Amino acid sequence: MAPNIPADLKYSKSDEWVRAEGDEVVIGITDYAQDQLGDIVYLELPQVGASFAPGQSFGAIESVKASSELYAPVGGEVVAVNSALEANQEPINRDPYGAGWLVRLRPSGEQEELLDAAAYARYCEERAH
Repeated sequence: MAPNIPADLKYSKSDEWVRAEGDEVVIGITDYAQDQLGDIVYLELPQVGASFAPGQSFGAIESVKASSELYAPVGGEVVAVNSALEANQEPINRDPYGAGWLVRLRPSGEQEELLDAAAYARYCEERAH
């Protein structure tokens, strides 16, 4: 089954999505990533106020299958974290683009080269073969 890849988001090759909301961005992991990981059992998120450069690790996620770093697709300062996920990671699997969001950043302007939905879909397909 093809992953859900909303057209209004941007994507990184490390499988994070970015949604611009005013002068902030919301970041989470993609449907493809949560599907590859399987049931998420642990999540480590940064503190509010922490700053990250594009491509820098901002946390960790673990599933029954694997452990993975989370990478900032854009640089910036953390203004909010989805702390509800620390006690219950299920929304990441169930609704990765909604209730499963991870962090909200005030971007510094720098960003990795982000992919649009069509390019990210091709990238996921290439890795499936």
